[in-house]
Amino acid sequence: MIKKIASYIVIFGSLSLLVILLFDVAVMPEYVRMGEGRYMVNVKGKTLQYAKKVLASEGYKSLVSDTLYSASYEAGTIVDQYPAPNTRVKEGRTVRLKIAHPEKMVSIPDLIGRSLRSAKLALTQSGLEIDTVYKEYNTDVPSGNVTWQYPKGGDLLDKGMGLHLTISLGVPPNFYQVPNLFGLSKKKAVTDLEKAGFRLGKIFYRQNEDLIPYTVLDQSIPAETVLEEPAPIDLTVSVLDMQDIFNQMITQ
Repeated sequence: MIKKIASYIVIFGSLSLLVILLFDVAVMPEYVRMGEGRYMVNVKGKTLQYAKKVLASEGYKSLVSDTLYSASYEAGTIVDQYPAPNTRVKEGRTVRLKIAHPEKMVSIPDLIGRSLRSAKLALTQSGLEIDTVYKEYNTDVPSGNVTWQYPKGGDLLDKGMGLHLTISLGVPPNFYQVPNLFGLSKKKAVTDLEKAGFRLGKIFYRQNEDLIPYTVLDQSIPAETVLEEPAPIDLTVSVLDMQDIFNQMITQ
């Protein structure tokens, strides 16, 4: 009886050990491999439509979870994904995608009259930058300030693009600015011309009965014009009667 029981115990123990070995060698590895899933495919650089199709064929779901506004990538392509490519992922997992979009258009600030430093700061805050800087003498705008910009303030421009600016060098070192002579008497106009470093050119007469005789009606070089060298300036003045001028010329 005892021998029979001992025999049963030996047989039961042997079967149990066989089952454990079979479970450990065959069943457990298969179970573990089922839990690991498959390697994640790489959809970076692909279009969204193509990426969704590939992920679905691999048994994954897809979701656009983020957007990148950039000119470095073609619009509509995938720039990143999670889980990352080549990692083991269970079937049915949702893959989050980051998609590229064109950069946003921004409003250009008005920079006319600002200092170069202030202009740079305003552009940086708007996501823009300076492309080219030109310089010119300008008697109306202080040295170092913006006199011209392209594109102009208020226009829209792609974020990250640059503007063209012209910066004032101030008043030229040697310049002559034409005075405004309109409405002055001939005598006063000549005096102002000499003070500004110019000389009188020719005098033309125009009959005008509404003005005091010898009032300046026009000048050959417009007022406020800046010249590097002085030039003679012709004047047109009023007279009551052109016959008086003819008589003077004949007498002379």
